[in-house]
Amino acid sequence: MNQNETVAARYNAWLNDPLIDEATKEELRGLAGEEKEITDRFYRDLEFGTGGLRGVMGAGTNRLNAYTVGKATQGLANWLLQQQQGKSPAAVIAHDSRNLSPEFALDSALVLAANGVTTYLFQSLRPTPQLSFAVRTLGASAGVVITASHNPPEYNGYKAYGADGCQLIPEDAEQVIASIQQVSGFDEVKRMSREEAEQQGLLVWLGEEADEQYTDIVVAQSLNSELLKSGLGDQFKVVFTPLHGTGNLPVRAVLNKAGFNNVHIVAEQEQPDGYFSTVKSPNPEEREAFTLAIKLAQDVGADIIIGTDPDADRMGAVVKNNEGEYVVLTGNQSGALMVHYVLSQLKERGQLPDNGVVIKTIVTSEMGADIARSFGAAVENTLTGFKYIGEKMTAYEQSGERSFLFGYEESYGYLTGTYARDKDAIVASLLICEAAAYYSSQGKTLYDVLLELYKEHGVYLEGLESRTLKGLDGVQKIAGIMNDWRNTPPTDVNGVAVERVLDYLQGLDGLRAENVLKYMLADGSWFCLRPSGTEPKIKVYFAVRGQSTEQAGEALAQLRSAVMERVDSHA
Repeated sequence: MNQNETVAARYNAWLNDPLIDEATKEELRGLAGEEKEITDRFYRDLEFGTGGLRGVMGAGTNRLNAYTVGKATQGLANWLLQQQQGKSPAAVIAHDSRNLSPEFALDSALVLAANGVTTYLFQSLRPTPQLSFAVRTLGASAGVVITASHNPPEYNGYKAYGADGCQLIPEDAEQVIASIQQVSGFDEVKRMSREEAEQQGLLVWLGEEADEQYTDIVVAQSLNSELLKSGLGDQFKVVFTPLHGTGNLPVRAVLNKAGFNNVHIVAEQEQPDGYFSTVKSPNPEEREAFTLAIKLAQDVGADIIIGTDPDADRMGAVVKNNEGEYVVLTGNQSGALMVHYVLSQLKERGQLPDNGVVIKTIVTSEMGADIARSFGAAVENTLTGFKYIGEKMTAYEQSGERSFLFGYEESYGYLTGTYARDKDAIVASLLICEAAAYYSSQGKTLYDVLLELYKEHGVYLEGLESRTLKGLDGVQKIAGIMNDWRNTPPTDVNGVAVERVLDYLQGLDGLRAENVLKYMLADGSWFCLRPSGTEPKIKVYFAVRGQSTEQAGEALAQLRSAVMERVDSHA
C-alpha cells in the first residue's frame, strides 16, 4: 500500500470508527478535497518521542486530540503495570493554561484510574517543575504534564516523567513508545467515570498543602533572605509577566515569601489565556513578548523584569544597560550570572563544597563553565534537554561523587536545589531577582556584573537560528540538511579553519547517540546543527568569544551569515 492509500485508509477508518465522536467526524468531513491537509493529519502517528507528544490540536493520527492522548496514556499505564510487577503504581498529572489542557489532564487521569493506577491531579493549572517535585514527594511511579511549553496556541503536548521526577530518559521512553504501539485500537483504551474514580480513591485531588510544600522548598533556595528582609525587598522594584500562563500565582507567592514586596504584574497578561492574545508567541526568549512589561517597567521605574512561559519552566529576564535601556538577557547570559551569583555566595559563606558540579548542555555557552571552574567546581556537559541534566543529578545523588550546584541550558531553563528534576522558572525568577537586588545594594546592576564577567573571562556571544519546515516535505528537507553537513563538512568558515567535527550520532563523550553536529573552529568559536525533538524545526546554534563586544558581535554576525547561507540553500 503506497502512502496515498495508507492516508486514505486511515482517514476513512476514523470516519467509520463508532468510538470517535460526531464532532470529530464532522471536522474530518470538512476536509474533503484538501488532500495536503488530510495527508499531514494521517501520514503518520503523532510521535511519542523522548519528550512525549507534542503537536497541533485537531482530528487525525498526527494531531493531538482525546484519542491520541488516550492511546498514549493507555500505553503508559500498560508500561507502569508491567514495571511494578504486581504492585499498585501511582501517577501525578498537571497541566498548563493551553486550550484543552484541563480536559486532556482529566481524561488522562481517568484512563490511568481505569487501569488501577492511583492518580493525583492538581485542581487547576500548575507549573511543570511543581509536577516534578510532586512526583518525588508523593513517591509516585510516573508523572504527566499537559503542555506545549512556549509553542504557538494551536499546539499542545503530553510530557511523561519517571519516578525520580525527571522526564523519561530514552531507554524508558522507548519502552513506553513500544507499549503505546501495542495499543492497536481505541477500543483498548480503558476509561472510568470521574465519580467512580473518586469513590474508589483512584483519583485524588491536590490542593493548597501541595502548593505550600512547593513554594516553601523553592524559597529555601534563597541565598540572601536576610538582606531582602532588612528593607531592600521593599525598595527593589520587580515587573513580572506570566504571559497568560501558570507562573502568575507561584512566582508571586515565592517572591512575597522571600521578601520582595514591590512586585508589579502586567495586568493584560496576568490571567490564563490559551490563545496568548497579547503576544505573537508566549516565549520569554523573545523581546516582543516583553513589550507590555517594558512599558510598565518604564512607568514604575523597575529594576528588573521577569517573564515565564506557559508551563513556567522557562524564565527570561530584562535589565537596564548603561544607557538606561531595557535589554533582554539571553539564556546564556542569565545562566552565567546565576552561576556566578550562586557560587560566589556559597563561597562567601564557606558553604561551597569541594565536589560541587555545574551541569549544562552541549549547545550552552562555555562562559558559565569558565565561571564555575574559576570557583573550583566541576562542569558536566549533557545532550540538549533538561532530562539529561536531571539524570546526572540523580546519578550523583545516588553515588555521592558530586554535589549538584546549578544546572542550565541556553533555552532559558535553570535549576538550583535538588527538590526537582526539571528546569524551574519559579526558582529562576527568585534567584535572578535576588542576584539583581544583592548587586543593587552594592550600587551595581546585573548588566554591570555581566560586563565585569566579560572582562574577567572574555566576551562570549551566542546566537540561534531556526527554520520551521512542516509536514512530510519538511521532515525530508531537515534530513537533507543534516546529510549535507555530515557528508561534506566544511574545512573552513569565512577563512577560519574547522578544527574538529563532533558528530554526536556516534555517541561521543559517553553520551547517547543523537542527531547533532557541532563544528569547532580554530579561533575558539563553534556552531551546531540540531533538529528539534519536539517541533518541525532545525536549529542552528552559534558561539564566539572575543576581547570586546564589538569584535565578538562582528564575528558572530559573519559566522551566522556564512552558515545560514548553506543551510537555507537546502531548506
